[in-house]
Amino acid sequence: MAKLRRDSIWRWRIQWSLVSLAALALVVYNAVANLWLLRPTCSVPSTPQPAVLEGTCEPCLDTAPNTIIDDDPISKIDLNLGRWDGSRTFKLFDYVAVGDLYVDVSANRQVCLATQCSIERLHELLQIAVHWSGPISVAVFVAGDELRLLRAFAMWLLRCQPELYSRIVIHLAMPIVRPGIQGNLPVWARNCNAEPLPIGERRADTVAWRARNPYPQNHLRNLARKNCHTPYTFLVDIDIVPSKGMAEELDRFLTKAPKCQLCAYVVPTYELDKRVVIFPPNKKELLRLSRSKLAIPFHRKVFIYNQYASNFTKWEATGGNESLETHISHNVTNFELLYEPFYVASDTVPSHDERFLGYGFTRNTQVR
Repeated sequence: MAKLRRDSIWRWRIQWSLVSLAALALVVYNAVANLWLLRPTCSVPSTPQPAVLEGTCEPCLDTAPNTIIDDDPISKIDLNLGRWDGSRTFKLFDYVAVGDLYVDVSANRQVCLATQCSIERLHELLQIAVHWSGPISVAVFVAGDELRLLRAFAMWLLRCQPELYSRIVIHLAMPIVRPGIQGNLPVWARNCNAEPLPIGERRADTVAWRARNPYPQNHLRNLARKNCHTPYTFLVDIDIVPSKGMAEELDRFLTKAPKCQLCAYVVPTYELDKRVVIFPPNKKELLRLSRSKLAIPFHRKVFIYNQYASNFTKWEATGGNESLETHISHNVTNFELLYEPFYVASDTVPSHDERFLGYGFTRNTQVR
């Protein structure tokens, strides 16, 4: 019994020593780990830098500007938010990218140009922005991987065309059955020598889905128009390019025109033949192209009644005197049921009926 007791005491002393050593090792480990975690978090520069005081880091990672987010404004979007449309079929996101001068330009102009498009037509916004010096509100429809292309375009525009980007605000709509997904940005997003949105960027399954599902034009028209902040809006499709200087001309005209909440000022719109390489700078040149059949009223070949009530013959008969300021040519009196003019009006006009989806006869469905 005595021998057993001494052996037990010996084993107990060995176990206690091992526990003490383990505890001491744990204390030392924790001390070293805390010192490691409290060290300055600067990454070591690969090139010589001016010396700084030990323990400081200028700029530290947690306070330095996040250049990736700053260059990618739409990366901040929370896809769990957004507002539903009336049928809970689409989610709408306002102001996902805002140019830094958009608010100021809107406060000093009479007209905001509102437009809408799908991702494969978004590059046409560049020509509109070159011609239109006022604020631009654009609504874009994206599904699936198209969201990363919208992000890439906004980044490219911000980096490579900052003057154009500064006057633009972008909104988006996405279908709930195929919501937008983030993803890696293409290399052209940071390359100002590249053409943005090249053909073939979208995934094949996204292209196939888009071909089977209607495009919500009226949702996008309302989204773009209702996010304008000027007294008047000029709502156009993405393939409608305004004349150079039109924003300034409309400012002068609307400043002098009598206030009329029930008036809509129709803008005569023409299609240019593909042989026309120089955009007509004025009405005189447009009339010359019209006489040569190189410019025809919009949609005359597709559906003549689309613009028929505007009476282009009467508008052309007033001549192309360049000395004349923008003025009312004549009153539209022969309204047609299927008339779909492009016009400048107060934002109090009715919204477009979002029950109509797809292409064809959707622009004339404005209801209260």
